[in-house]
Amino acid sequence: MSDEQIKIQLSSAEALVLFEFVSRFTNHGQLEIADQAEERVLWDVCSSLESQLAAPLDSNYQALLSNARSKVRDHNL
Repeated sequence: MSDEQIKIQLSSAEALVLFEFVSRFTNHGQLEIADQAEERVLWDVCSSLESQLAAPLDSNYQALLSNARSKVRDHNL
């Protein structure tokens, strides 16, 4: 898996809804959908990523996912 950049576009409204959702998770450590708009933004982000990523279709997906998690994880935890 390469380290190339993937870009997704969000409207300013989507970005604000996503920011609030992620901020709430960061502050409380729980994923809780407070409004259907948060669910909609997550679906849209997932759809955008799905259309840009080849890895989910790769027969070696689990290994690619494991490698990606290792790269992203905070290693000092």
